[in-house]
Amino acid sequence: MFIIMFVLDDPGFLTQILKAWANHGITGATIIESTGAFRHLNKHIPMRYSYGATTDIESGNITIFVIVEDQSKIQLCLELIEQIIGDLNGPNTGIFASWPLTLSKGFQTH
Repeated sequence: MFIIMFVLDDPGFLTQILKAWANHGITGATIIESTGAFRHLNKHIPMRYSYGATTDIESGNITIFVIVEDQSKIQLCLELIEQIIGDLNGPNTGIFASWPLTLSKGFQTH
């Protein structure tokens, strides 16, 4: 068993990614709204009154955790993500990581 963590920079891609994974049998993801340290430290001070500025709305990231059975599923998840949003080595895309689980309980395989 392995766990995947994917930090998605643009939350607009979330539904597409989850549907692509589900179409390939990858389900049970946990989704967390998150913010990186860079965004947190450089955030703008909210102003009660602004002069028509509606483009400075802060948005965070989405972090997705999912448990998969083997390394082929890790590679599949990564490939599906990059088909949707492009190469993760590009700017403002996301961060993908995985690691083996030494213990998992409550995870159901279908």
